[in-house]
Amino acid sequence: MIEGLLWLPLLVAFVLLVALGWLERRRQNLFRTWSEGSELAKLDGCGAALLKDGELRWSSFSAGSFQDEGHFVIKGLELVELMALASGEAPLASESQGRCRIRLIGDGRQLDVPFADADRARRWMDQLMSRARCDL
Repeated sequence: MIEGLLWLPLLVAFVLLVALGWLERRRQNLFRTWSEGSELAKLDGCGAALLKDGELRWSSFSAGSFQDEGHFVIKGLELVELMALASGEAPLASESQGRCRIRLIGDGRQLDVPFADADRARRWMDQLMSRARCDL
């Protein structure tokens, strides 16, 4: 009886890991459907983003679906800045890593897109600016 009780926490941990894996797989499948036909797409801990038909859209994942957080027309893009996620208006240093946000400025608007990885955000900045120049 005691040996059986010792295995109970392992069984609970296994069931919990399986449930979390199933939820992540569901989130990735929903992302594939959501981002179908996009030119550029990302999914990370901060949310999802895609570039489709000259428009950048980003969403957060909640309640089993993607909830739109905002959109920006790339044709009107004037400036892209890499900012720290939590420290207000501080720009991110070139060697910094971790969570950050891309600030999109253009058409009299200023919007922030969160990223979980600064390297990926830098690549996105380069690709967004090259696409904005192509649309001009």
